[in-house]
Amino acid sequence: MDEAFRRGLRLGLPFSLVAFLLSLSFGVLAVQAGFSPLQAIVMSAVVHAGSAQVAAVAIIAGGGGVVPGIAAGGLMNARFLAMGIALAPSLPGGPLSRGLQGQTVVDPSWVLANRGDGTFDRWQLFGSTVPQYVGWVSGTVVGAFAGDVVGDTDRFGLDAVFPTFFLALLLVELRDPRTRRVALAGAVIALALVPFAPPGIPILVAGIAALVGLRR
Repeated sequence: MDEAFRRGLRLGLPFSLVAFLLSLSFGVLAVQAGFSPLQAIVMSAVVHAGSAQVAAVAIIAGGGGVVPGIAAGGLMNARFLAMGIALAPSLPGGPLSRGLQGQTVVDPSWVLANRGDGTFDRWQLFGSTVPQYVGWVSGTVVGAFAGDVVGDTDRFGLDAVFPTFFLALLLVELRDPRTRRVALAGAVIALALVPFAPPGIPILVAGIAALVGLRR
């Protein structure tokens, strides 16, 4: 246990810097979108999911409302259902215990804990998540309270962080021809709805359509 946890800590450290930079940008932009610093920090501490938080804040800031924002965040996190199903047999205890342990899953930690034979090292999972969680929450704190000092984030290129982040997530998935077709269909749906639908609805509908397309 101790060795696996320490190994996880070491492996997770490089990702903590990425988490800090992304969450710093999130903290600044969330406050500029109308969130209080406390709300932004609590969201990072409880949700700890960059893509979901960014999607929710982007839609709320665009006037889409809380419900579409939450729905978009949920769609962004839908991948954790499959990841959780794969991880569950490697976690001891009943459903509640496994559910609590599963809260430590983030994308890099899931990969780092994967033994490659269908099983996972749970202590390595826990260890690798710790520095990433610290980096994510601390970055949000700095960003949320430094928003007034930073001012216009466009000057530092922070406005490009989240589009780049989403593009990176998308590019990883586009290796598969079927996924490329689904992504293209989702983009067409979103673009077609933009002139007519309220803010946030195009991406929400496109996301639902993409999930349906990937399940077929």
